[in-house]
Amino acid sequence: MLAPGHRVSDRPETAVGRRPLVYLRMGLAVALVAAAPLILHTLGFLGLVREAFWLTVLCQIGIAVIGAVGLNLLTGASGQISLGQGGFLAVGAYTSALLVTRFGVPWPVSMVGAILLTSAVGTFFGLPSLRLSGLYLAIATVASQAIILYLVKNWDAVTHGVGSVVVPRPWLLAIRLDNDLAWYWVIASAAALAVVTATNLMRTGIGRAWIAVRDQEVAAAAVGVRVGAYKLLAFAVSSAYVGLAGALTAQYTGIVTWERFTFDVSVLYLAMIIIGGLGSVSGSVYGATFMIALPAWIQQLGQSVEDTFPVITAKLPAVQLGVFGLVIVVFLIFEPRGLARTRQRINVSFRPWPFRA
Repeated sequence: MLAPGHRVSDRPETAVGRRPLVYLRMGLAVALVAAAPLILHTLGFLGLVREAFWLTVLCQIGIAVIGAVGLNLLTGASGQISLGQGGFLAVGAYTSALLVTRFGVPWPVSMVGAILLTSAVGTFFGLPSLRLSGLYLAIATVASQAIILYLVKNWDAVTHGVGSVVVPRPWLLAIRLDNDLAWYWVIASAAALAVVTATNLMRTGIGRAWIAVRDQEVAAAAVGVRVGAYKLLAFAVSSAYVGLAGALTAQYTGIVTWERFTFDVSVLYLAMIIIGGLGSVSGSVYGATFMIALPAWIQQLGQSVEDTFPVITAKLPAVQLGVFGLVIVVFLIFEPRGLARTRQRINVSFRPWPFRA
């Protein structure tokens, strides 16, 4: 005779998505994002954190999430390695900034223009993917980064010979977006939209075609997938997300300079999706949060011991760089599938035997 509560079916464990838990996680995530400013305010009032500093970090995380989701669709989902993320961010940022300052375009329209132009530029530089893959494609995307930054720094017709473009503070309805709290809600909404659209896109035929191309191009072509078209589509969609991140960067910071979009930024975004988990939209969120929050926490820690250990403060940039490299190596060795896989392991550990196996 079966004991009370004994499972007689594995249906709840094998159901695709396990909807109740998915909705619960989504609800908790929305509640955490909504409550984050209040939590920071409370902790700041108690003197435990610097509220203004960490609110800025949250805005940076939101922008990074959008860019990381775009890169993960390209590298993680479709298998096209890209090291030109910084260049595409620059296209989005400069496009939005110039449309506002030179042509008087409303800032929401300028962001749409940045998305479209960055998508077109990304598609153009994705043409080598029709012939190249792996390391060779990565080198081609590095070339795109160099070309874009060269144009930004030397095309006087665009920059008027000045390395920076100052963007006036925008308005949203009757609210002027001139502080981090106002921008937090705008950026959080854009990041949530990016995550939701990318998650649903991966469930469509386009997402499945990208996965087929990533896993085996020959087999994908044999079953009717137009490999070349889907590769270019991956570059276009990925660059659109990156263009949105670049446009938000321009509007949020109020100034656009080429120093914000160097090759280091491209490596940082690649580290985000490696640590978060290749091919996982949620992993993009985890990786972006981790890689933005970790240096910020190290900076705060160094400043807190500045009086006691001044040598640590002097070496803080080197410490941040060393921790950055160490974290990547540790994840590649011990958890190559990233934080998303760690979360999956935790979820599975709560299942009854033998379903956890």
